Amino acid sequence: MSTLHNTAEKGDFAKTVLMPGDPLRAKFIAETYLQNAKLVNNVRGIQGYTGEYKGKRVSVMASGMGMPSIGIYSYELYNMYDVDNIIRVGSAGLIDKDLKIRSVVAAMSAYSNSAYGDQYGFRGNLGPCASYDLLSRAVEAAKRLNVTLTVGPTYSSDTFYDERSQLEVLQKLHVLAIEMEAYALYLNAARAGKNALALLTISDNPYTGESCTPQEVRETFTQMMEIALEIA
Repeated sequence: MSTLHNTAEKGDFAKTVLMPGDPLRAKFIAETYLQNAKLVNNVRGIQGYTGEYKGKRVSVMASGMGMPSIGIYSYELYNMYDVDNIIRVGSAGLIDKDLKIRSVVAAMSAYSNSAYGDQYGFRGNLGPCASYDLLSRAVEAAKRLNVTLTVGPTYSSDTFYDERSQLEVLQKLHVLAIEMEAYALYLNAARAGKNALALLTISDNPYTGESCTPQEVRETFTQMMEIALEIA
């Protein structure tokens, strides 16, 4: 039952899918953590794998960058492949200055400048939230793993190079971090009656210019990966 974006057959994906943005991070997670990992999709280089973690069947698939991209892949996973849970494992820039590079954040809710939610017909401002079940289990898993997990609102932007930065406004609203996907993922989950959670690792500081390299983002942000796998 392939789609334009996915050649997997029905049943190839587990009920829970970890979703990094970078296809090479999906490959890293599969090769590092999953046993008997099988490549089930590689259309446009968006790699999807299914294997086992501690005896549980788990999948990992990339989303690409931005809300239009994760919007397509998460919609198809929820509605065409019977996936119940998608856990984004992504990078983010800090907004809250109490955070540091490599801090781990769980997005309780997602603000946005995107029009992605207009398709759902609500005449107002949508503020989608994470699945409480996934979020609460992530908090407990972080405690077991001795990882400091900061929970709060995040901001999903349609623009990476933004000439009208709203960081100061968002900081006053105690928004933790900025990324580009959680808003669309949370809306798709809400519409499908499924579950979503975004776990994020801070990769850059827009106030100082400090940032991690692409390889560091891909291969060293393991704490959020391990939290996600524990709750998969």
